[in-house]
Amino acid sequence: MSAVFTPRPSPAPDRALEADLCIHIFTASAALVGVCLTVIGLIRIVVTTTKVGTIADDLLAGDATLFMVSCVLAYWALRARSARRMHRIEQAADAIFLVGLLLMTVACAVITFAML
Repeated sequence: MSAVFTPRPSPAPDRALEADLCIHIFTASAALVGVCLTVIGLIRIVVTTTKVGTIADDLLAGDATLFMVSCVLAYWALRARSARRMHRIEQAADAIFLVGLLLMTVACAVITFAML
């Protein structure tokens, strides 16, 4: 008798891909929270020395909050047991991350305009 070995397919190749995306969202958003907080501190120093006010620090505070929510959602998606739930949470984390990036671009434009 000849036994033919057929390897089992991996349980969820899409799940591995989504987990990889969640890891990237998790690490990038955590780093961007730190960037936002650092820039807020720098803006506060510039505002006190030059007496020029700007709403950029308020935008960046909201941005840091969005990145933190995205980070927590990405972590939650990594911990989810259901592939369907993981996919939904990952989509929410991805959307919030993109909104945060858009808001960061707006904040950069405000900072640039305030410096002119």
